[in-house]
Amino acid sequence: MREASSTGVSTTRRNPLRTAPNLLTVLRICLAPFLVAAILEDRFGLGFAIFVAAGLTDALDGVLARVLKQRTVLGQYLDPIADKLLLSTLFLVLMYKDLMPTTVTVLVLGRDVGILLVAAVLYAVVGRREFGPSIFGKANTLAQVTAVAVVLLHQLTTAKWIVILRLVALDATVALTVASGLHYAWIASHRTSAQSSGPPAR
Repeated sequence: MREASSTGVSTTRRNPLRTAPNLLTVLRICLAPFLVAAILEDRFGLGFAIFVAAGLTDALDGVLARVLKQRTVLGQYLDPIADKLLLSTLFLVLMYKDLMPTTVTVLVLGRDVGILLVAAVLYAVVGRREFGPSIFGKANTLAQVTAVAVVLLHQLTTAKWIVILRLVALDATVALTVASGLHYAWIASHRTSAQSSGPPAR
């Protein structure tokens, strides 16, 4: 039995994990260890296939949530967690295998840690729990996904277009990581300033 909230998000009272979108998100999380194992064992064909499958579950869970009207509060938190868990793990593993530049990995992980800290500060100072992704954040996620996919594909073929795309994807990841990090910092500064300059208490 679902109850619609004022924000248009339906919540499942008994077990939100039973909804199809959330099951796909859990499946994506479960794929992470197999993907890591495939990369560590140099089975890049299998690793690329698992990564594509994980990407399909990410696209499909959003479609199903809208079509079946099974958007849940749990899903809103679980989906980005699954994405970050998968991407962060892959950047670390690929760096360990000397396939991902250390600078790129450090920037990606540093940005994520910074956003978590900023979100914690916003919650403590302003009392806001929502810290939704910006257009820069979404573009950065797309660049990260492309970078990981092309790095894996580069182990299967050294076609010229793959080599060029790999360089472009890595450069885009660096640029968008910095840009989105600065944008989130600006948002945090704007919100805390607005809170501190509010009307005095009576």
